[in-house]
Amino acid sequence: QPARKQAACDEPATATMTTTSATTMLLSRQQQRPAARASAAVAAARPARALRCASASHRRATMATARRHQVRCAAFSPPPVSVTKRNFLEAWGKPMPAIYSDVLQELLVMQHFVRYAVNYKYDEVFAVGLLTVFEQLFDSYRDEETRAQIFAAYITALDERPDQYKRDAAVLEAWAREQSAESLADFASGSGEAPDMLKRVAARTADPSGFKYSKFFAIGLFRLLELSEASDPAALEKLVAAVGVSKEAVDKDLGQYRDLLSKLNSARELMEEFLARERQAREERNKAAEDAVAAQPAETTSE
Repeated sequence: QPARKQAACDEPATATMTTTSATTMLLSRQQQRPAARASAAVAAARPARALRCASASHRRATMATARRHQVRCAAFSPPPVSVTKRNFLEAWGKPMPAIYSDVLQELLVMQHFVRYAVNYKYDEVFAVGLLTVFEQLFDSYRDEETRAQIFAAYITALDERPDQYKRDAAVLEAWAREQSAESLADFASGSGEAPDMLKRVAARTADPSGFKYSKFFAIGLFRLLELSEASDPAALEKLVAAVGVSKEAVDKDLGQYRDLLSKLNSARELMEEFLARERQAREERNKAAEDAVAAQPAETTSE
């Protein structure tokens, strides 16, 4: 009985202590809630501050790039296409059949935009490609001296040196004739003027600001493979990878080049037919004139 009385006496004290503990915990939680809310607000604000900082950094970087671009554009002032066309016409200064003139003007405009791109730099593979197209176009046009004059007028109109194009293309082509498909793609381990040219080109392709890819470049690669008698598609893939340009772009441009060759062959056939008709008509006119001259004395004698 005394034990039960003691337990009965302890129950109110225990209840009081339990109530007091609960009250204390509740007050503690209420005091912690503002701090938790403040911490949550700070945590929520961090991404916003980071985003604002990132945006500010992006704006500063964009403004710096824009300022560099403005300075670069201010220093870079290419001529319009009309000036390049006029330069060619003034340098050549002779009429040309439309079948040649139209294609030549198209090539001139194409190269104008390549030549005066901000990241354009002359390279030897480009020279091989341009000369290849030019020779295909004017293969049957008059004589070699006339073709050389047209090429000189064309390159001069673009403010470049025709002798440099011809010399560099000749060096690369002579070297390619002595190579296999493997050694052509392995130019990096070679030595000499031609491999050094390709090494410089490969170094420029790694930096887009110093290299301007074009169809003429793709044609130049294809021409080097032709000269090395490499017909395997894998040889082109290896050379493209070694130089450092896009295989997809090269394939696309070579497809267009084959279409151009087909058109040039058709145009050449038409021109040859036209010239044959012109020669026949001229011969007939000359013969008629000779017959008329030969008939004049006979008529005089009969009178």
